[in-house]
Amino acid sequence: MAVVSKKIPAPDRVAVRTALLSVSDKTGVVALARALADKGVRLLSTGGTHKALSDAGLAVTDVSEVTGFPEIMDGRVKTLHPSVHGGLLAIRDDAEHVEAMKAHGIGAIDLAIINLYPFEDVRAKGGDYPTTVENIDIGGPAMIRASAKNHAYVTIVTDPADYEALIAELADGTTSYAFRQRMAAKAYARTAAYDAAISNWFAEALDIAMPRHRVIGGVLKEEMRYGENPHQKAGFYVTGENRPGVATATLLQGKQLSYNNINDTDAAFELVAEFLPENGPACAIIKHANPCGVATGKTLKDAYVRALACDPVSAFGGIIALNSTLDGETAEEIVKLFTEVIIAPDADEKARAVIAGKPNLRLLVTGGLPDPRAPGLSAKTVSGGLLVQSRDNGVVEDLELKVVTKRAPTEQELIDMKFAFKVAKHVKSNAVVYAKDGQTAGIGAGQMSRVDSARIAGLKAEEAAKAMGLSQPLTRGSAVASEAFLPFADGLLSAIAAGATAVIQPGGSMRDAEVIAAADEAGVAMVFTGMRHFRH
Repeated sequence: MAVVSKKIPAPDRVAVRTALLSVSDKTGVVALARALADKGVRLLSTGGTHKALSDAGLAVTDVSEVTGFPEIMDGRVKTLHPSVHGGLLAIRDDAEHVEAMKAHGIGAIDLAIINLYPFEDVRAKGGDYPTTVENIDIGGPAMIRASAKNHAYVTIVTDPADYEALIAELADGTTSYAFRQRMAAKAYARTAAYDAAISNWFAEALDIAMPRHRVIGGVLKEEMRYGENPHQKAGFYVTGENRPGVATATLLQGKQLSYNNINDTDAAFELVAEFLPENGPACAIIKHANPCGVATGKTLKDAYVRALACDPVSAFGGIIALNSTLDGETAEEIVKLFTEVIIAPDADEKARAVIAGKPNLRLLVTGGLPDPRAPGLSAKTVSGGLLVQSRDNGVVEDLELKVVTKRAPTEQELIDMKFAFKVAKHVKSNAVVYAKDGQTAGIGAGQMSRVDSARIAGLKAEEAAKAMGLSQPLTRGSAVASEAFLPFADGLLSAIAAGATAVIQPGGSMRDAEVIAAADEAGVAMVFTGMRHFRH
């Protein structure tokens, strides 16, 4: 049954006489406590926070003196007491609440400074099961929620970033209702994200793929100027997942990343991570979340030049992702073309100096590459719902390729096939990718018909050949990959017409036999992967 409101109007300004401080992250807490003490605020605290404040020479009362009960069970029980929660939850203008406070000797707590055990950090660092469980905070969320519920009278601050604003707010020793409302909203968002991290960890630890309730939480890293379009509001939230990429990268220089920059940069870096640095340098150039060109090379500069050759027109204003440290020579080549973002595991001093000459060019370093085989989640919203799936961590090297044609692929064709299939995994469906000698020759993306994707990829290859002054497009003698099965022979015939001599696809069409027969008739080699990579 719902509780009926007593309809007591919240006062605008509320004096802060007693503050409870209990923090795991002690950043700025001593300075804050000193500012509170200077305003005559009585300080209550617990455990490590009490010690930090006492060591700083501040007069602070241990919560155990208020509760009349010591901390027990290794600190698991210290604030879960009526003297604490009554002080936070009491309605100051309600006669019954005031009488209960007097009867039980409960003092009002006007300000709560609380942050939580570092559960997310422990999880990200791969803590073992008992350690992770021990870092689930109980008393902290309870006090935060109590304080936030009673924001008519109590100010709750959960983020050290708000300490400065709190001190300014307390210029006259009071806080405004509007301030308390904002802090309460922030507090509930914090406990929601915290519980989301815990529930998702349990699902992962217990191998529950789709739990009954799924919550995805994040922390606002930055508010964007706008979303995909100027009339849309947007923000960049980070989940705390310890995965090298755009969310964890360091921006060395350049303008603020836009919504589209972040989306495209993530797509670029996840693609280039398919190519291990120990196998040689690799470069991916992305535009609108689709690759314009991908290549490996003897040097990083060589990889970039080869990637650019696939579609130099579309690459203008694109995103460049590299699988190894950006060097000066490669940087000098890249800045010849207008580029929005470069992302790499690192950049040497010469490269940084070169990029510095383009002050608007964003340079991101990540410290490493994401593991394409790593598990994880991806999500997208739909009207009234959330679609959640496991990350597409299928890798072609792990698949058992089945030769289905009379002619088996040559060793080089097999290498080209795998290269093309890696790229096709990261191209919007329907996707067709031609590749030859570690270089994309043509990419067809996002078409409603797979045969159209094959034709567009071939057309782009012809245009690129003209731009480079080649006598024929790179699709001649290439391998072609389709990220999903070829439903008819027409897509295959278009690829053959473009010059492909080998085909890699998942297989599984009702007309596989027809497609295989067309390949045999043309003398083309074909392999099935048994795994598709739809990307919508």
